[in-house]
Amino acid sequence: MKRRDFFRITLPSVTLPMLMNGFSMQAFAESPLADLIEAGEENDRVLVLVQLNGGNDGLNTIIPIDIYDRYYAARTNIAIPKEKILRLQGVDHTGLNPAMTHIQQLYGEGKISIVQAVSYPKPNFSHFRATDIWLTGADSDQVLESGWAGRYLDESYPGFPADYPSSKMTDPLAIQIGGIVSPALQGPLTTMGMAISNPTSFYELLKSEPVAQSPSRAGDQLAYIRQMSMKTDQYAGVIKQAALKVKQQSDKYPAAGKNPLADQLKIVARLIAGGLKTKVYMVSMGGFDTHSKQTEQSDTTTGNHARLLGRLSEAIGAFMEDINGLGVGDRVLGMTFSEFGRRIKSNASGGTDHGAGAPVILFGNKVKPGVMGTSPDIPEQANVKDNVGMQHDFRALYAGILRNWFQKEPAQTRLVLYKDFQPLNIV
Repeated sequence: MKRRDFFRITLPSVTLPMLMNGFSMQAFAESPLADLIEAGEENDRVLVLVQLNGGNDGLNTIIPIDIYDRYYAARTNIAIPKEKILRLQGVDHTGLNPAMTHIQQLYGEGKISIVQAVSYPKPNFSHFRATDIWLTGADSDQVLESGWAGRYLDESYPGFPADYPSSKMTDPLAIQIGGIVSPALQGPLTTMGMAISNPTSFYELLKSEPVAQSPSRAGDQLAYIRQMSMKTDQYAGVIKQAALKVKQQSDKYPAAGKNPLADQLKIVARLIAGGLKTKVYMVSMGGFDTHSKQTEQSDTTTGNHARLLGRLSEAIGAFMEDINGLGVGDRVLGMTFSEFGRRIKSNASGGTDHGAGAPVILFGNKVKPGVMGTSPDIPEQANVKDNVGMQHDFRALYAGILRNWFQKEPAQTRLVLYKDFQPLNIV
């Protein structure tokens, strides 16, 4: 087999980490999209996606005050006391989990938008399938091989990766902090992103510390893939160059290792402020599959879920202060999402089981502040099968990002989402 043929056939389906001075990247095959029409000039706006793995309990995150009695009756063993709910400025019907003080402050500054009851028709309750649906933008009975953000990048930068870096785009199109590149960043034929395996590897890159390569049985074939993937070394260079431009960041971040999400967002802020033109960043935190011991029995404002929400709130608060202090706040839109919410009624183990709709939190200087939607409908006598019903399709959120943030035309938005969704007015 010719080396070129081997590279084209094997690389699209195999992820091979490239370790460069401690920096883990993904190398993928060339794309035959170079003949597509050049896209128009992109704006300098950036999207930061925060994935909450496990299925976040929306009812204990954004708490209904106007129907509090029904909320309390449905989950007496984990309900947040009414007097402990954080109130939102100008909002009477809903509030925040007490752990989310930083989000409360940002809401008061007009930098938070809450979208209630986000889901899709015929929701799926499997972690794997529901995550796939959210990342690809698929219907519940549809399997898509590409991610919604990957299709956006493919439409905007045709010919990637063969024709890049270029004068139009010198930098990575998308960056995942932690793990491997998300399926959300998968284009129709190749991934549109690259991964920084963890914060430690990022700082090793800046120090130019060499990392020993492990022997591999792949031999010449792996050597050839590495040879063909040398352009990723160029990306390592521009990332390092951008990061080194930022000499000081906010002191609101907790100490390294205390809040892994904050560690990831600190890197994102540094790269944006350093001038990197990357369009999409992805970060994540896990632990939201709270089937049991979601709260402490003695005090439901504490426990596992509260710790998670506290870290989420702290990380977003530090990130927002950082990007504004660095002068790039107006360029950034952030969005939290989880593969599903939890059931309305709590279970006997002091937790919640897989559910449907859940709130999405958007953050940034340019969001349309407020709460979009009403408190979820909670039956007077909820049972274990009752779910939060959909008020907003998650793809309407994506359409709002594409149309109103990235300023894509309706035809381009339909090309990315495969259907017409009424864009939510979120910015």
